[in-house]
Formats: sequence, C-alpha cells, structure tokens
Amino acid sequence: MEAPLWTEKHAPDIADLPQAEARDHLRRAVEEPMNLVVFGPRGVGKTAAVGALAEATHADPDNDFVVINVADFFGRTKKEIKNDPRFAHFLEGRSQLSKRDMINHVLKEQASYQPVSGDFRTILLDNAEAIREDFQQSLRRVMEQHYEATQFVIATRQPSKLIPPIESRCFPVPMRAPTHDETVEVLETIVEAEGVDYDADGLEYVAGYGDGDLRKAILGAQTAHEEAGEVTMQAAYDALGDVGMRDRLESILADAESGDFEDARGGLDELLYDEGFAGDEILRELLAAARSRYDGRELAEVHELAGDIDLEMSEGTSDRVHLGRLLAELGR
Repeated sequence: MEAPLWTEKHAPDIADLPQAEARDHLRRAVEEPMNLVVFGPRGVGKTAAVGALAEATHADPDNDFVVINVADFFGRTKKEIKNDPRFAHFLEGRSQLSKRDMINHVLKEQASYQPVSGDFRTILLDNAEAIREDFQQSLRRVMEQHYEATQFVIATRQPSKLIPPIESRCFPVPMRAPTHDETVEVLETIVEAEGVDYDADGLEYVAGYGDGDLRKAILGAQTAHEEAGEVTMQAAYDALGDVGMRDRLESILADAESGDFEDARGGLDELLYDEGFAGDEILRELLAAARSRYDGRELAEVHELAGDIDLEMSEGTSDRVHLGRLLAELGR
C-alpha cells in the first residue's frame, strides 16, 4: 500500500479501544504510571493501545515515547542492526558487541535520557516474545536503575516467557481479540472518517476476514478501498476473497532459489509488516506455491522443514526469523 496505513492514520485513543478491561487498566496507568505487560493474540491492538497510553500520558509523546521492536534486533544480523539509522548513533564504534549487548546498550542509552516534558518517559518493548532470557536479565537491571524516570511497557503474545523478576515489576494488561461486532464498529468509524462509500455487508465481510485480528481487518478494508474505491460486499470479496499472496510467494520463492535472498526477505517483510499477514498464513500459502514448483523428494523435504518452522512459530518466536530460514534453505 502506497497510501498511509489506516492502522497508523486512525490510531485510537484509549476511549476508542474495543476492549473494556484494557481501557480500564490503561486509564489507571495514566493516573498512576507503572510498568506494564500488555499481552494478547496477534493483531488485537497491543501496540496501538500503548500508543494511546503515551498520547494520554505525555505532553510531548514524539520525544518521550520510544518504541523498540525486539524483532529488529533478534531477527536481524549485527550488520543490519548497526546500519539501521534508528540505532546507528548509539552503536558507533561498538561493532564487536553481541546482538544481546547491542540492544542492551541501546536500551540503557534510551532509559538514561531525561524526559522532554513531564516526569518520565515511556519505553515500549514490542513483539517481546522474541526476547531471550539472557537479555531479560539485563532488562531487569535497567528497569531497577531507571525506575524513577522511565516507564517500561512490554507487549507480547506470550507473557509466560517472561522471567519472574520482570513479571513482578509489571502490572498485567490482558487484551482479548475484539468480537465481530466490535470489529465492525471500528471499521465503520474509520471508513466514515475517510469518507469512503461502504455498505453493512462489506463491513461484515471484512470483519469476518479479520477473524479477531483487528489490524488485518483494518488493512483489509483499506485494500478493498484502494482497489475498488469503496468497501462494499462486492469490493471486499473481489479484493479479499483470495488471500492474494500466491503470485507474490511464487516471486519470493524464485528469488530464494536464485540466491537473491535480500529480495526474497524484502518480499516476506512486505507480507508480514506492510500487509499484516500472520506467519502461519504465509507458511500455508507458501507450501501451496511450493507444491506447484517441487515434487518427489524435494517436496517432502520442504514439508518436513515447514513442519519444523510451524512448530517454532507456535512457540512464539519471531515469524520473520523462521520464515526467513525456510527461504534460505530453499535457496541452498
């Protein structure tokens, strides 16, 4: 999508969140700042909820709210981390650090900054299911050192992977998947704000397409609008009736086979982050594409590898890392 993503353009306030329990917890955190663990399934709005908390808490959220995506570290090479403009100035002259020490250094530097306005800053560690235990021990020490001027928020699909010293320092904020009706209500608010023609059946179809994943539903509505100029039943069905990944996965597989791994991983990133597809969806469609390219022993090996990847993703580690490994194996 070339236009601004609706998930970002229509980021909610706390009052707009469909989950009443999460709204109550976050309002309490506005009045009484505390460390938080925000947890729930993929796409339910964890990151958006923390953004809403920051908007309600900070007079200058652009400077006092910092987002560190854990997958940006543990899902990338050291060279990629060092060359990322968000982190480069923190890591200049520190190329010998391990990835754990890189993120630990960035975190310490961010936590040591004084707030631009107010009494504290908020640091969000997003996609924290990728956090290794050795880094969690470092995180615990940083939280202890900077508790007076830094609020830490951890967003994760698997809070059970957090070590007890981290859990004990954070108040839990569960976020359930929104109901079908709640998703329809959010979609209606967005399309009306955009001035987009729609009908009730179209919103119902897109909400069903999201199936509890609010991000996926919102991006689905935007896809229908960009392709047909409206979010009606017919427009939504034409845009979303097929997952829409097969041709792109064919291209990604071709890139992997030819050794163009960066292009293959770039295509994978677009599906995961720009389009909001879940890792298991991509793996399922990738296998379907593979069946048209391989047979016999090769296809059996692909299915065996995909089984390993599916297990690893179900354990909550980075989908990008494991799908990337699958592409790398195909390239070999």
